[in-house]
Amino acid sequence: PVAPVHIVSEESADKTNLGFIHAFVAAISVIIVSELGDKTFFIAAIMAMRYNRLTVLAGAMLALGLMTCLSVLFGYATTVIPRVYTYYVSTALFAIFGIRMLREGLKMSPDEGQEELEEVQAEIKKKDEELQRTKLLNGPGDVETGPGTTIPQKKWLHFISPIFVQAFTLTFLAEWGDRSQLTTIVLAAREDPYGVAVGGTVGHCLCTGLAVIGGRMIAQKISVRTVTIIGGIVFLAFAFSALFISPDSGF
Repeated sequence: PVAPVHIVSEESADKTNLGFIHAFVAAISVIIVSELGDKTFFIAAIMAMRYNRLTVLAGAMLALGLMTCLSVLFGYATTVIPRVYTYYVSTALFAIFGIRMLREGLKMSPDEGQEELEEVQAEIKKKDEELQRTKLLNGPGDVETGPGTTIPQKKWLHFISPIFVQAFTLTFLAEWGDRSQLTTIVLAAREDPYGVAVGGTVGHCLCTGLAVIGGRMIAQKISVRTVTIIGGIVFLAFAFSALFISPDSGF
């Protein structure tokens, strides 16, 4: 009676490993095709050209990592519903996302994405102006108050760079309600949550790192139309795979 128990445990471990790998590959694939040429990509690319790259990368990655964890928690919370329902509902959502992305991509012009790039530039410029006004308020006083009088600065400003806060805030707000966040929630509802969390984080690291290193050159070279079409195909492929995988298979 010991041998069958041992075999069952090995099968369970293999099943768990396959579930993690499948979730990891699915998450990293959809995040890459969703984030390349997205608003968060442009934010990292433009800010990296003007400020310290490591600071921008750290702020953006903290925001994306936090958003990924929150999305996975939201998706995992739906597992109280029977898996067979969440599995096929998520499959339908993947099909809808894929069809929408294909339609958007086919309707786009080859130079699509420049408007969003300009929008991000204007938003960052606005934030810079607010930052400069804050510095002026915290700077030396006027002639009447004397040169030595300054407005006390908050203690956290000594430990956290304003650029770090700006990168974190812009990225977090841009990512909230974005396609990649919805995709992460859907994936976490049907796949291994740990695999989705790790794959999503790695995918964001790759895209954000590419944006920070390449800057505007990469942002201008990327064809948003091509990426969108490829993304639609990837989403449809995951939806199509549900026809051959049982909801009770564990991945």
